[in-house]
Amino acid sequence: MSHSLVTMSYIVATILFILSLSGLSNQETARKGNYYGMMGMAIAIIATTLSGSVTSYVVLIVAMLIGGSIGYRAASKVAMTQMPELVAIMHSLVGMAAVVVGYANFLDTHSGLMGVEKTIHELEIYIGILIGAVTFSGSVIAFCKLSERISGKPLLLPARHWLNLTVLISVVLLGYFFLNFGHADAEYFRVCETGTHNCTEVGYSPIALIILFIMTFFALLFGVHMVMAIGGADMPVVVSMLNSYSGWAAAATGFMLNNDLLIVTGALVGSSGAILSYIMCRAMNRHFLSVIAGGFGTASGGEAAAIEGEVQPIEAEETASVLLAAKNIIIIPGYGMAVAQAQHTVYEITKLLRDKGKKVGFGIHPVAGRMPGHMNVLLAEAKVPYDIVFEMDEINEDWGKVDVSIVIGANDIVNPSAITDPNSPIAGMPVLECWKGETTIVLKRSMASGYAGVGNPLFVMDNTRMLFGDANVTMQAVLKALRG
Repeated sequence: MSHSLVTMSYIVATILFILSLSGLSNQETARKGNYYGMMGMAIAIIATTLSGSVTSYVVLIVAMLIGGSIGYRAASKVAMTQMPELVAIMHSLVGMAAVVVGYANFLDTHSGLMGVEKTIHELEIYIGILIGAVTFSGSVIAFCKLSERISGKPLLLPARHWLNLTVLISVVLLGYFFLNFGHADAEYFRVCETGTHNCTEVGYSPIALIILFIMTFFALLFGVHMVMAIGGADMPVVVSMLNSYSGWAAAATGFMLNNDLLIVTGALVGSSGAILSYIMCRAMNRHFLSVIAGGFGTASGGEAAAIEGEVQPIEAEETASVLLAAKNIIIIPGYGMAVAQAQHTVYEITKLLRDKGKKVGFGIHPVAGRMPGHMNVLLAEAKVPYDIVFEMDEINEDWGKVDVSIVIGANDIVNPSAITDPNSPIAGMPVLECWKGETTIVLKRSMASGYAGVGNPLFVMDNTRMLFGDANVTMQAVLKALRG
């Protein structure tokens, strides 16, 4: 394939990637956005494969078959409840790829670059390995937290900020030594092509390689410590943040490989992930740096208010009666709905109530679940119409008109202490103010606190009823009672 045709293919792929991001920003166009992304990636792979830069098609085909098989199996087997950890572990692979490509570029000294060009290339290698290592280790820890292999509570080491600052300064100093003094002991030798006299002098510095190893270790350590210090309620921000990191790691890889499409694609992913992280932080009234420094669950200015009172339980049959008597109903899904896989039953109830003339809608908090858009994806899977799904900002002024709100497996996003208790770990976080409606029915397995580890006074309010049990089993009982 000619160079001009490859360039044109890259431009088309870039346009498709931009259209994909645009489509994914809206529920109604999300499916089309996915198709655009798949088309763009297919064009990118084919163009790169036929660009003439491949030296062994056998190795490439084997690698693509292995990677494609793993990706297909993971995508087809993973449950919707495991989607956040799947995204996190995929980010780790991007980070690891950046590290591997960085070391391969460092050890492959056939580029023939000299002077300033050589320095710039080595800086690209250094930054690529740095970002990739942080992304890899941070994503692995995020995967372990999201899959509950380790605790979601923040690990707050003494003088953790000084530890982070020390690592940062060490990485900068190591970079300075890598660029200025790391090649003093380089040993050059001649490498000739088989059967020809076409020879070049190649070599690398053992000292520079050692510096890269040390920096990689510090970067891995920083990624682990950074995500370990972030609390459970901030995990949606962590996922979008790691998405941004993986994009910048891909862009750095593009610079190392001199691949324009990889640079552009990485920049698109990195910038969109950064914007999404900002949106998530704004939705929680949080500053991005405060999330990085430590998540919800950290110490506040005083003792959080104790939650006193008795819960008022309700059964499925009584819940059905309350719903039949209501006119305006809002359903608030949370991670508990994802765990119970209750979205299909919930939609069956929604259809039945709407057929009876009830006004039914869904209220979605920006950080509901374990990743951005988690609840939107679940509702889309259950074929819930887009026009009855409302974001927090669209619905928070109308709770006084709501007869019944049903909270399914959510805790932190409907916690009044975020507004009423300045000492609460989630103080200042915008929440869905469902307690302002006439009646709130909360579905939970038990009275355990949410992912942020914060108690919820909503559960003991006078107009709240607690419907205990598995969300799917309970909602099926409610559906049966409604039909009866």
